[in-house]
Amino acid sequence: MHDTLHQPLSTGATPSLSPALLWMLLGGFILLTLATLGVRTLVPPDEGRYAEIGREMFASGDWITTRLNGIKYFEKPPLQAWMNALTFTLFGPGEWQARLWTGLCGIIGVLMTAWAGRLVFSPRVGLYAGLVLASSLFWLAAGQINSLDMSLSGMMATCLAAMLIAQRDAATAGQRRAWMLLAWAAMALAMLAKGLVGVVLPGAVLVLYGAAARDWRVWTRLHMGKGLLLFCAIAAPWFILVAQRNPEQPWFFFVHEHFDRFLSPGHQREAPWYFFIVLLLPGLLPWLGWLPHALAAGARRRPGRFQPRLLLLIWFAFILVFFSMSSSKLPGYIVPVFPALAMLTALCLDDAGRRPHMAAAALLAVIGALLVAAAPVALATGRGGVAPELLRSYQPWLIAAGCILLGGGGLAWFYAARVRRDPAVLTMAVAGFLATHLVVAGFEGYGKERAGTALLPAIRAELTPSTRLYAVGRYEQSLTFYLGRPAILVEYVDEFGFGLQQEPHHALSGLDEFVAQWQRGGAAGLPGLAIASPAMYELLRQRGVPMRLVARDRRRVVISNQLTKGLP
Repeated sequence: MHDTLHQPLSTGATPSLSPALLWMLLGGFILLTLATLGVRTLVPPDEGRYAEIGREMFASGDWITTRLNGIKYFEKPPLQAWMNALTFTLFGPGEWQARLWTGLCGIIGVLMTAWAGRLVFSPRVGLYAGLVLASSLFWLAAGQINSLDMSLSGMMATCLAAMLIAQRDAATAGQRRAWMLLAWAAMALAMLAKGLVGVVLPGAVLVLYGAAARDWRVWTRLHMGKGLLLFCAIAAPWFILVAQRNPEQPWFFFVHEHFDRFLSPGHQREAPWYFFIVLLLPGLLPWLGWLPHALAAGARRRPGRFQPRLLLLIWFAFILVFFSMSSSKLPGYIVPVFPALAMLTALCLDDAGRRPHMAAAALLAVIGALLVAAAPVALATGRGGVAPELLRSYQPWLIAAGCILLGGGGLAWFYAARVRRDPAVLTMAVAGFLATHLVVAGFEGYGKERAGTALLPAIRAELTPSTRLYAVGRYEQSLTFYLGRPAILVEYVDEFGFGLQQEPHHALSGLDEFVAQWQRGGAAGLPGLAIASPAMYELLRQRGVPMRLVARDRRRVVISNQLTKGLP
């Protein structure tokens, strides 16, 4: 019995699943990933912001100077905006169009991770790596969100996979050159996605790997000359052109947005040093039970010059530590670690005996049961500014996800107990994939309330081509995209601070100027519409500013300077 518990569940490097089933799984993964991109509202701030930057680029035809609400916006490079503007050009503005690039990046990351696992380790490890990454909660969810995290992570996953394939001991000279050039191209795109981290992180990992493995010859196998030329050919043109047109951009982007943000608090993104370690626990579901084994696997040295397991471990550990040291922390920062974790987990799934598989499946079933039991209690009352009815509407989705995890964990345990590893792994992957989609889709109730889309019919009924639209005390990241027009800022700066220094005419000097302009327009029959915070609305009401209430919700109030509806 002892030997049975510890022996591998099956032998051989090739999975027992039929090729037809594998192709069906791949097709289902891609189709469902793409089909669900448009089922939810674009949630502010990030989804609305990056959709609007792409929409303004698409509308203006200026693909060099990135703008938000018509104002210069240089916090991030343009890759996401380019891709969104391209999809808007091809398919028109919309929700799935705004998420198409991030969805494709998630798919590319899974395919590259699976291919690297196949070529560097074995076909079974490649299959498992793809299954793990495609079903990991953080990776899957990030691919459904229009933000920069998956844009960066997809390119970094491509870089990591290409580097592993190029550096493997069995690679020919031609293969090494081709795959390293792909790695350099992916680094360039990663830099265009989110800045210097796209270069700094892979470079630092290579330095640490060379020291840990005593493999300094790896630097002679990078094709650095050709690689640097390719990198510069891809990444440099935009930085040169945008600096020529906007001389203020280089300092703001490279100094303020990189070094100041990393080193200085005050960006309202502070969190304790262990923030990302805690986030790994839900982020790796349904594979949480394999995390200790995966990290241990990375530390085991194998025969050969190149040590891919060690490189994967350093990739994971360095990126985790790097962002943990930053003064600015957001959950999406650690998405790039998951391809490395997926390959390390796949190695454990391939090597482990029956007992670890049964334990991991049992843990997944327990987590599912806890989710089913805890969701009604945890979401029974409003908290964190979220209305109780919104939290209650989320309960069925979480309960359904918990049931899938419970059932998937139980079925995977059944397969593992009968020494059927491939079905056990596949069952856990499918359970994680479906449960994550339910968790993300169920967010729609909160997303709509956060974005304020229920107000769109009332706003559109008031808007005319001559209507002046104001943002008073708040800026609506998503409503601006849905309305397809920027707003004049009043008593709001936040992320527009640097852009308004360059172009102050995009905002009014203060509330007094707004009130004067508002009243002049109303008296002259020039329509004006304002989206204000509730506090600002009360202040305007106390000042006796003439206005008509158009619509409101818990977060915003819409007012018109035309006191009778239907005036020109």
